[in-house]
Amino acid sequence: MKIGCGLVVTVLLGLISVATSTAARAGERPWSERAANSTIERWPDGRFTSPAERWVWNYELGTLLEGMDEVWLNTADPRYYDYIKSSVDQFVTPDGSIPSLKVEENQLDNILLGRQLLLLYGVTQDKRYATAATLLYQQLMHQPRTPSGGFWHKQRYPNQMWLDGLYMAEPFYAEYASIFHHPEAFSDITHQFGLLHEHARDAKTGLLYHGWDESKAERWANRQTGTSSQFWARGMGWAMMALADTIGYYPDEDAGRTKLIVQFRRDAAAVAHYQDGATGIWFQVLDKAGAEGNYPEASASCMFVYALAKGVRLGYLPRSYLVNAERGYQAILSHFIETGPGDSVSLTGTVKAGGLGGDPYRDGSYAYYIGEKTVTNDPKGVGAFLLASVEMENASNARLGRDDTVLVDAWFNSQQRPDAFGRPVYFHYKWNDRSNDGYSLLGNIFNNFGAQTKTLYTAPEVSTLSHAQVYIIASPDTTAKNPDRHLVQPEDAAQIADWVKAGGVLMMLANDPANTDLEHFNQIAERFGIHFNNVLAKHVLGNSYEMGKIAAPAGGEVFHDSHTLFMKDVCTIAASSPARPLLREGDDILMATARYGKGTVFATVDPWLYNEYTDGRKLPAEYDNDAAGKELVRWILAQVPRRK
Repeated sequence: MKIGCGLVVTVLLGLISVATSTAARAGERPWSERAANSTIERWPDGRFTSPAERWVWNYELGTLLEGMDEVWLNTADPRYYDYIKSSVDQFVTPDGSIPSLKVEENQLDNILLGRQLLLLYGVTQDKRYATAATLLYQQLMHQPRTPSGGFWHKQRYPNQMWLDGLYMAEPFYAEYASIFHHPEAFSDITHQFGLLHEHARDAKTGLLYHGWDESKAERWANRQTGTSSQFWARGMGWAMMALADTIGYYPDEDAGRTKLIVQFRRDAAAVAHYQDGATGIWFQVLDKAGAEGNYPEASASCMFVYALAKGVRLGYLPRSYLVNAERGYQAILSHFIETGPGDSVSLTGTVKAGGLGGDPYRDGSYAYYIGEKTVTNDPKGVGAFLLASVEMENASNARLGRDDTVLVDAWFNSQQRPDAFGRPVYFHYKWNDRSNDGYSLLGNIFNNFGAQTKTLYTAPEVSTLSHAQVYIIASPDTTAKNPDRHLVQPEDAAQIADWVKAGGVLMMLANDPANTDLEHFNQIAERFGIHFNNVLAKHVLGNSYEMGKIAAPAGGEVFHDSHTLFMKDVCTIAASSPARPLLREGDDILMATARYGKGTVFATVDPWLYNEYTDGRKLPAEYDNDAAGKELVRWILAQVPRRK
């Protein structure tokens, strides 16, 4: 029987939903949270060495915390953020130096943990994290290079590029360049990926050899090609994760973005081909699953699942690869996961180390790789398992917003502030703002539903909105907030209304009269029967959070589950046809919606989904803005007209 592609994907996503919810149905937490909680208990403050050993800046912690980041963003549980921060803070002094970092060793491995510095800088705006991250950026600027311009893996490995180095360096390099405005970096990043994909790729299998020595002088290097001789699974996993994590930082118009997506698709095809047909797992040496001594390997399997699922979710890879990711994840759960008392989880089967050269010498042979022993609860493997688990737990949602673009306004709310080095940057209800004021967590929710998030820095017109399905305007500036503000004009309202009429979904998030320009904002709202009232409600004094408490009952159009929302200092809404209330508190309308042509308008009285009240670090546990935000995002994306 011939089955259409759409039906296959629908059935697959249903199976994923069933498989990944098994733990929840059994009254257990999702695997990502169980593994994260076990990690916190096993390795307080991220330390996984004995007290007798000197604890230094290292890439294994970087891998572990990458996984912990995703669990925090997915749950808004402050314990995970606190773990990340305490793990990093032990290395960074108040002036932003990193005493245990030996920059002169030029180890690309040392760059990876810098991604946590960028996270912490974004959340806290503490300059010491930016200063510390700049130490690593400067290492890259002075990193020794091969004659073709590739980063040496380490000072003691001259002219050698390893697949590991792509993950260690490139996502940080791209993120730093994106945050601190170094657009010239992206051509160099593209070049680093390009060198290994040109010189380390095997034409027959499509796989990448673990290492490439441009000088062809190393004992492990092929005298004609300079490559090592085997396809090490985790090496390929590092390369795949590097692509999955780097592409998103590229400007849309950068030609390198397309090149990296092409490389990602080639790598995905090769990795999918060598997934074991019987088990769904990947082996230590990728192309020799049945060879004597070869064994299934956990960390690489987790890396492949993560990269494939994320690639599908972000639209880099065809949806069919979700089949490979699901088979792989179920194989991981059955082959490598052991449970203990309570909710404790252990990951077995991770090879502890893998490298080339050094002392004792690693010759890169098949015998070398299969001779490396596996361990239980290796931090690299656990980090990769956390990443894979979060992706698979969100996989069934990611279809809803796939192919959608969500624009956030930066014209009516266009506030800027200096970054750590004095350069003005947009903030306040923006996707790239991780501080209390930002919408980075709301953006993460949209991304987890498969949607792309972008920013509109110009006045809205049908032509500039036409490529988006959702447009968000949050709290237009007052003169006190922004002397250079842009006022809503009648033509703006007309353009937005025309876009909504054609099928757009508009989100209007007001604020109290002291903090938003209600007068001009209403020029847009009133076209849809919505009026933001010039009143102050839910006024909160200090930390008296109960003054901003709002009950959202279950069974509503937007909120299927009951939620306790927090909104601080809000206006109210008056609704007339075609608008209708969605959420009331007594006589006050707090949320409303309107159908307008083919489109939908959602209005609320506060930009309540900003990070301060969704990231779990401030509000008491009874408030669940983050969970309610997920339901709202699901509803918003469900309003987008779908092409048949």
